[in-house]
Amino acid sequence: MKVQLAQIPCHDAHTQENLERVLSVIRASDPDTDLIVFPETCLMGFPTAQELAQVAEPEDGPTIRAVRQLVTTRGISVAVGFAEVDAGHYYNTTLLIGPDGIALKYRKTHLWGTDVGVFEPGDYMVTGLWRGIRVGIMICFDIEFPETARALAAQGAELLLVTNANMDPFGPVHRALIVARAMENQVFAVMTNRCGSGGDLVFAGESAVVSPIGKVLGSLGREESSLTVTLEMADVAKSRTDYHYLKQRRLPLAGSVVTLAAGQSGHRLS
Repeated sequence: MKVQLAQIPCHDAHTQENLERVLSVIRASDPDTDLIVFPETCLMGFPTAQELAQVAEPEDGPTIRAVRQLVTTRGISVAVGFAEVDAGHYYNTTLLIGPDGIALKYRKTHLWGTDVGVFEPGDYMVTGLWRGIRVGIMICFDIEFPETARALAAQGAELLLVTNANMDPFGPVHRALIVARAMENQVFAVMTNRCGSGGDLVFAGESAVVSPIGKVLGSLGREESSLTVTLEMADVAKSRTDYHYLKQRRLPLAGSVVTLAAGQSGHRLS
């Protein structure tokens, strides 16, 4: 499976400009690319609390519809972040979109300081089936909590997608933790970070793909760039031959797992 990391800058609260950048990346992707992973809220950037009502959209809004239309035309899948509004509530959301529609939706559960007062936290760590693979999604600050990735792996996730907008001086934190989250759960982890600047923030880049044994299969620097890596999904089972962290752990997670939709599950946060 070929996964592309699209490490791009975003323009806060300028949806059309961001959408055109995302669509251009999709159009330029190689024909055999299976999945493109974009940064956190890359379609809207980080709107302020005052801007949010003007830029946030529902999952069936015009911006996501434009992405879905091109995804269907290209026969590709994307993980893309946006500012979501649902019944008057606002969420930092990432969608996994395939040719057949939305395969998975995740609302960020752990809000970073600049999220607080803008977005509401989600209630579930969710997984879904995509191309026969169980996938889980995390967003930025989520990866700083080991329980988030463990909750996804405990649901059977083999692939973790992290849409990221991590800024200086915290780049080394996420670069180290993406390796840890992959290795401690024996899964593939794909993290795409934002680059460039926005407001008074400078984003760290350093996107990476990590194998189930913690090997970095590919990484980027700080500038706008793209990287395609082939994942051998059989390596998940191979990594669990001599030891299996999920089966051998003795401390259970709090919360409970519930069925959300066909092929999807969610670990409810307690």
